[in-house]
Amino acid sequence: MASTPAPAQAPPKPTWDPRSPQAPFPWLRPTIRIRLTLLYGGMFLIAGILLLSIIYLLAAQAISTGNQPPFKIVSASDEIKVASADCPAVNNATGLLLNQFNSAISACIDHQRQVALDNLLSRSLLALLGLAVIAFAFGYAMAGRVLSPLGRITRTARAVAGSDLSRRIELDGPDDELKELADTFDDMLERLQRAFTAQQRFVGNASHELRTPLAINRTLLEVHLSDPGAPVELQQLGKTLLATNERSEQLVEGLLLLARSDNQIVERKPVDLAEVAEQAVDQVHGEAAAKGVVIRGEQKPAVVQGNGVLLERIALNLVQNAVRYNVSEGGWVEVTTEVQHGQAVLVVSNTGPVVPAYEIDNLFEPFRRLRTERTGSDKGVGLGLSIVRSVARAHGGHIAAQPREGGGLVMRVTFPV
Repeated sequence: MASTPAPAQAPPKPTWDPRSPQAPFPWLRPTIRIRLTLLYGGMFLIAGILLLSIIYLLAAQAISTGNQPPFKIVSASDEIKVASADCPAVNNATGLLLNQFNSAISACIDHQRQVALDNLLSRSLLALLGLAVIAFAFGYAMAGRVLSPLGRITRTARAVAGSDLSRRIELDGPDDELKELADTFDDMLERLQRAFTAQQRFVGNASHELRTPLAINRTLLEVHLSDPGAPVELQQLGKTLLATNERSEQLVEGLLLLARSDNQIVERKPVDLAEVAEQAVDQVHGEAAAKGVVIRGEQKPAVVQGNGVLLERIALNLVQNAVRYNVSEGGWVEVTTEVQHGQAVLVVSNTGPVVPAYEIDNLFEPFRRLRTERTGSDKGVGLGLSIVRSVARAHGGHIAAQPREGGGLVMRVTFPV
């Protein structure tokens, strides 16, 4: 007879707890509260002991001085003669009555006690002042030592704000609240770096993968358009597809450059903004002449440390935008470079349509144009100013835009020298 199979048993429960292990005695953890309590409590205790010791010594000295006899008997042959340095009234006490003599002695003793108390008070105040100075100096030094990890966290956060996500605090020392904060901050930076790296890798890979089919499409369209026997309708369609393909290539190049410029520039070389601006003007000169736009301005030397290709892209994008978004007649673009207040400055001004002040911030967003135009434009793909801002930030610079009176914009890019 076959035996019945045993019922299936539930799998064993995992014994590993993913949560951080708790200390057996959490109240023994050297937290900042306990350390500061012990530190300042010990400081107050030491200061109190020192102050009491000083007051005790001063009081003992005052009592010793107060116990000195206020007068001395210098002669006792026929009549008593009394001499006192502190009580001149009893020096010639021959003619004084007994009650007058006793009153003079009492006044002398009171005066001597008051002098001793005044000396005790003045010396105690001096001792308290000295202890206060020492306590403030010691407290300042100890507070700086306790708060030094916060300075390290602040410096790391400032470096991270400059797009250097590779920095870590790696705080050593006791397992207190500051170390817990530093470790949490390091974990957050690790996740942010992974997220940014994955995003940049995705954009870069996607851009590279899109380059090949777009290049093939362009080649096929150019070959087809070179055929003189092709119908006119087919040639018109080919030209439209070629323009669309060119726009897609510009979009891919812009995405790739935007992904590259989001990183901090590691290898820096001296680059003159004047040369960069001149090259940008030369590249846009033909387009400006076709639109009847005059390019002017003086380019003074302004050397910065950075990537020449990316800096040239800043000037090229700004000059191209200034030429394309201009008036139909009598337009001009002014490009200047100089050094002001220890910073290299690139300024691109142009005539053009009136830009509301509330639209300025939207111009720097990807795929955003004036009047929220996103598609169907022959003036670009909407990444120019986004790339300019990203490259400027990667070089530690800043870009600001202001509307001109009468229309147009003034783009001002500053870099540290």
